[in-house]
Amino acid sequence: MKKTSPPISPAAADPDDPSSAFSRFQSLDLLATLVAVVDEQGVVQYANAALEDALGMSRRSITGTRFQDCFTDPSLLEGALHGARGNHFAALRYDAWLKRLNHDALPVHVVVAQTDVPGEAVVELLPLEQQARQEREERLIDQAQANKELIRNLAHEIKNPLGGIRGAAQLLQMELDSRELIEYTQVIIHEADRLQSLVDRLLAPHRRPHVVGDVNIHEVCERVRSLILAEFPKGLKVIRDYDTSIPEFRGDREQLIQAVLNIAHNAAQALHERMAAGDARIVFRTRVGRQVTFGKQRYRLALELHVIDNGPGVPDSIKDRIFFPLVSGRDGGSGLGLTLAQTFVQQHHGLIECESVPGETDFKILIPLP
Repeated sequence: MKKTSPPISPAAADPDDPSSAFSRFQSLDLLATLVAVVDEQGVVQYANAALEDALGMSRRSITGTRFQDCFTDPSLLEGALHGARGNHFAALRYDAWLKRLNHDALPVHVVVAQTDVPGEAVVELLPLEQQARQEREERLIDQAQANKELIRNLAHEIKNPLGGIRGAAQLLQMELDSRELIEYTQVIIHEADRLQSLVDRLLAPHRRPHVVGDVNIHEVCERVRSLILAEFPKGLKVIRDYDTSIPEFRGDREQLIQAVLNIAHNAAQALHERMAAGDARIVFRTRVGRQVTFGKQRYRLALELHVIDNGPGVPDSIKDRIFFPLVSGRDGGSGLGLTLAQTFVQQHHGLIECESVPGETDFKILIPLP
């Protein structure tokens, strides 16, 4: 962006001057939305902290520049400011793309409104939720792909020396007469077996062939429901909320059962206090989404399977990492259940999302429908 000429006076941005733009609009820093105060030519008189963060520029750098140049199409803001100068409207709204330093352009909803000072306008930018959601989904997909490669490589690197350690411990045990020393070799063998089991679980999605057939999602849900109630028979209700019009689709039934079971099992384990009180609840809800975009593609129809529980919610410390391998919010958890579930669903060109607050956690499985 170019600085305009002449530049604004130093007093205009002086924090100690009560009449300066900084003092007049300092309260705008409390807003989460992006706000700029501009003159009738679009020159920035003030930028709030949220706008600084979004643009990746300091307030000093933004002040005095043409705010139109922050957009991929400057003419939209120029037209809005022209309308403001002519008093054609009190406020004008439109959608635009905000350019950001070292980042992709951000889609925003722009609101231009006049202030009580002649020739001055406030431009408020609200990031579009849909685009933010798509960016989050893309991060999940990229994250899952990176996790998959990491797991595969790490598992293979662990597996080879692990066999050698176990074999050496067995040979050593055969040469020992002391019971006390034999106990030590048995510990080595036991721990090697435990690590081998973990490695096998990490490699399982990559070893097992993808067996495709006709899948009825409600049969999958019913199978998982019976397994969960068999393991947690007291204090837990598993509620069905099905859209029976959902058609069958091509997929791997066993993989989908495992994915839903991993999510539901995690939910049940998080509900132990609710079970003791007798009001634990898991809901299986199926719906058809129309014109749904995820995984960088738009689908005419998509399955939405929600697994909702009334537990304490996902801890804030791991909310952004719950699909990472070996990340668990439960003592003794392996941290593999959600990672494997995401892998299985992505093999169906789908995605798992999570929304969680205390009292309600909603895992949503999205899979394209024919």
